Amino acid sequence: MDELDRAMINHLQGGFPLCERPFQEVAAQLGIGEDELIVRLGKLLDEKVLTRFGPMYQIERMGGAFSLAAMRVPEEDFERAAAIVNALPAVAHNYRREHAFNMWFVLATETPQGIHETIASIEAETGYPVCNMPKEREYFVGLRFAA
Repeated sequence: MDELDRAMINHLQGGFPLCERPFQEVAAQLGIGEDELIVRLGKLLDEKVLTRFGPMYQIERMGGAFSLAAMRVPEEDFERAAAIVNALPAVAHNYRREHAFNMWFVLATETPQGIHETIASIEAETGYPVCNMPKEREYFVGLRFAA
């Protein structure tokens, strides 16, 4: 990353304009061209410097659901179980943890029932029970990472 990449990342964490040409507007704020901004963002995503670039939605307001889930998976079967979990479109993130519950993942579904269906599928396919921890309240933290 160079200084411009860092400036882009820092700037974009503060919001993204809702207008006809948002990339053009951000590029102007950074003093570069729209095409350069788009190419640089694509490169940061391709190189896995950024894992995603996009909006965060309150899915519940659209009828969907989020839930944090965890599983206890024997180390010798971790990769197989992780592949099953990661293959599901409802799985947003999956992390290995040094804990009795060593696999933690976030589920995002179009309906609240989708959470239960996805968990049932994971349990059937992996053979391990899933600990479901649905969101009870939401807090805005305003987390930013300076590049």
